[in-house]
Amino acid sequence: MTRKVSLAVVIVTVMVALTLVPVFAQDEFVFGMVFVGPENDRGWSQAQYEGGQYIEQNLPGSRMVFFPSLNTADNPETTLMDVAQNMVDEGAKVIFTTSDAFEEDTDAVAEAVPDVVFINTSGDNVLTGEAPANVGNVMGQMEWGKLIAGCAAGLTTETGKIGYLGPLINGETRRFAASAYLGARYCYGLKGGNPDDLQFTVTWIGFWFNIPGVTLDPTEEVNTLYDTGADVVLSGIDTAQAIEIAGQRVANGERVWAIPYDFVGSCDIAPDACLGVPFFHWGPAYLAVAQAVQDGSWSPSWDWVSPDWADINSDQSIVGFLQGAGLSDENKAALNGVIADLAGYATNPFVPDSFALWAGPLNLQDGTELAAAGQLVDPLDVWYLPQLLQGMVGASE
Repeated sequence: MTRKVSLAVVIVTVMVALTLVPVFAQDEFVFGMVFVGPENDRGWSQAQYEGGQYIEQNLPGSRMVFFPSLNTADNPETTLMDVAQNMVDEGAKVIFTTSDAFEEDTDAVAEAVPDVVFINTSGDNVLTGEAPANVGNVMGQMEWGKLIAGCAAGLTTETGKIGYLGPLINGETRRFAASAYLGARYCYGLKGGNPDDLQFTVTWIGFWFNIPGVTLDPTEEVNTLYDTGADVVLSGIDTAQAIEIAGQRVANGERVWAIPYDFVGSCDIAPDACLGVPFFHWGPAYLAVAQAVQDGSWSPSWDWVSPDWADINSDQSIVGFLQGAGLSDENKAALNGVIADLAGYATNPFVPDSFALWAGPLNLQDGTELAAAGQLVDPLDVWYLPQLLQGMVGASE
C-alpha cells in the first residue's frame, strides 16, 4: 500500500525539527527509523522503536533519528521522500522503513538516494528482484508466533468460538490469521474438542490501526466478536484494543480472554485477561544490518528470520511468545509441550524448509487444494497466501 502526497517546505521543516534531534557528532553512526504509528503505541511501532534503541545500546557511537506516525491520518501531507531526505541531511547511513505501507515508496526514495541503505521491514521486493541495489528486506517468521498464539486460544476457549481482529487484507495478514487458525484447530483437538466444530471468525478493520471515518472501529469490532459468542480474541492489528476490552469485561465478571500482538509488554494492560503475546524483538536483526553498513560489508538480501529455537524468548530471538497470567497452569504446560514440538520440527535437518502444521490436507477458502494429504506447504506459498483457509470465516480479499 503506497501513499504519495505533496508537502510545503515549511511544513516539512517544522515536523522534522520536532522529531529529529539536530545534533551531529563527527564519529557517530546515524541511522533513521520511520514508523507507521506512534513510537509508544504498545504495539508494532513501539516494538520497532525499541529495536532502534537496541542498536543504540549495542553499537558504540550510534544515534537514532526517527519519524513517527507517517500515515495519511496523522501526517497527511508528508511523504517518505521528505522524511528520508531530512534523515540523510542528519547524516543517516541506513534508514529502516518499518511497514509494508512504505514498500513501494522505499524503492523510489532509494533510487533517488543511492548512497544510503534502506531496509524495508516485511516487504519482499528484494526477493522479487524489483528493489534497487541499496534496498534490503527483513521480516521475522511470526507464523510460528501465531501458531503458538492460536494454540493458546484453542486450549482455552470454552465456547468453541475464537475471534481474530485483522488489519487490512494482504498476503502477510492472511498467512498470520491462517497460522493462528491452524494452531487453534490443533490445540482444540489436543484438549479433546473436535477441530471441525471450532468456529474461527476473522474481522478486518481496513488498516493497521483505527483511522476514524476510514476504518472500522476496532473497539466496536472486538465487542461484537465477544457479544456473538467468542470468548478469545486474537489481535492482528498494531494497537491494543483487544486486550483493553477483554480486561474491561473480565473486571465485570465475564470469562473472556485476549491475545494482543507485536509488543512484549502488551499483557501488562490487562494481565488476568491475557493468554500471552506473540511479539517481535527487532534489535538483533537491525543491529546486524547497522554493523554491516558501518563496516562496509552490507549487501542486499531478503531475510525471513526464524526464532531462536533454543529459547524463543531469548534476547537473540526475533520472534517470541510470552505466556500470560490468564493462561491456566494446565494449559501453560500443554502449550510448552507444543512449543517444544515446534522447535523439534523446525530444527530437524530431515524436515524440508516449511512450517509445522502447514501440511495437507489443506484447502483455500474457495476449496482450491493448497496441499494434499501428507504434503508440506511450500514456504513461499505461505508467504504469498492468496486466501484464508477453508474452515475460517471472514473475507479473503
